Amino acid sequence: MRGERAVTRGWPVRLQSGDVTVRPLTVADATAWREARRRNAAWLVPWDATVPPGADARPSTFRSLVRRLHRQARDGTTYPFAIEVDGRFAGQVTVNNIVRGSAQFASVGYWIDQQYAGRGVMPRAVAMVIDHCFTAAGLHRIEIAIRPENSNSLRVVEKLGLREVGYAPKFLHIDGAWRDHRIYAMTAEECPEGMLARLEPHKSHE
Repeated sequence: MRGERAVTRGWPVRLQSGDVTVRPLTVADATAWREARRRNAAWLVPWDATVPPGADARPSTFRSLVRRLHRQARDGTTYPFAIEVDGRFAGQVTVNNIVRGSAQFASVGYWIDQQYAGRGVMPRAVAMVIDHCFTAAGLHRIEIAIRPENSNSLRVVEKLGLREVGYAPKFLHIDGAWRDHRIYAMTAEECPEGMLARLEPHKSHE
């Protein structure tokens, strides 16, 4: 039982910094989530993960997606966060592929409604999530994979000071094909002051 509690520590949780909140994605987000995805379809599709031929299909409804994510959260392998700005749904940050044991590793992915882009929302949301992963969740290393063409996502890791650790050809199936990705990472030892603290110098530029 002690090991079982350990893999689920750090979830569920609600985190806040100023007007930005990250909290568990729920079925109650269905309307806002669908509307955001519909309104931002052209902006998001080039960066959206897709299912390669022969792989298991994704959940067909938002409700089934949330249920799957919550099962994974209970198993301690995923933390699915919704982003809110002043109480309004603005996007999503998901901690994926959580590995315990000797690794204590996870990867992070994110998307945001275009109307909130360029306002420092996503760097703050990702910073809060990474800080939580390094503290309450007890993880040691976080990785973010980004397509080289995705300048908006690259700006997020630049603001957070994540270092580039590699280049992965045909790493993930995105927008219908296997795409190359730049790999960024951070360990807990590299950021003892926390990720949110790293954003302070950028505030005057946002």
